[in-house]
Amino acid sequence: MQRSTSYPFALQNEFIPSNSQSHDFPSLPNAYLFVFYKGKILVTENGGKLHIPTNTIEQFNQQNIIYRRFMGMYCNTPCYIMELNEISAYNESLPRVNLRELFGAIADDLFSLAGKALQILSWHQENKFCGKCAAPMTDHDDELAKQCTACEHIVYPRISPVVIMTIEKGDSILLGRSPHFPKGMYSPLAGFVEAGETLEEAVIREIHEEVDIEVCNISYAASQPWPFPHSLMIGFRADYFSGKISIDTNELEDARWFHVDNLPVLPSPISISRHLMNLFLHEHGR
Repeated sequence: MQRSTSYPFALQNEFIPSNSQSHDFPSLPNAYLFVFYKGKILVTENGGKLHIPTNTIEQFNQQNIIYRRFMGMYCNTPCYIMELNEISAYNESLPRVNLRELFGAIADDLFSLAGKALQILSWHQENKFCGKCAAPMTDHDDELAKQCTACEHIVYPRISPVVIMTIEKGDSILLGRSPHFPKGMYSPLAGFVEAGETLEEAVIREIHEEVDIEVCNISYAASQPWPFPHSLMIGFRADYFSGKISIDTNELEDARWFHVDNLPVLPSPISISRHLMNLFLHEHGR
């Protein structure tokens, strides 16, 4: 079913999340299987195109599955997360890729669900034992949570909020460059939200820390789950108010103003950073 309203980075078709474990795994004739082995996701290939495996549940040796969890229903098709501890002869022929490699290679919705699956799997791997008493944790029956088998402490998937923001001054925009970026690429500034902060306070603090600029007119733009490994990117736009660029060299190797007609290499469309840049470009008729 097509959704009536579309938002950037949101699923375009219906997904009903569920934590029910009542589905009988071997009896499902058709399911999306987000299968991971040593940090990579298994895919199928047909005609040079990659696909999320379906109709292959019986091909996986149940003894090789060290974790599986029902995610929900996407377009009336069940979705499962699976982690393997060994590759069978059948699975050996399946390509194994990093999640980033799937962007643009599969449907956007399935890429988003693969990211969700990876985040849940990472959460599982990091919370096999209770952080309070060290007893084993078990999946909660009624929600996406783990509960301690001894002290009943509950742990939910970790989500780390990150603000990312453009700073605009007329027809120019301030962008920064990390030493880890590809050659020539610049991006909007970003940083993690600290405990006790509002999102707007985080925007102001991060900009001040990284480039010593003061901003005003902060407005929300969009958000994006970023499963590398568990961030939620929250995008803002802000107007320049005062100050001269002074770079925090622990965070950036360069930051400068760019005119709308003279922009550097921009981030990939996979990211909210490019979406924020596109908002700036569209506003200036580019």
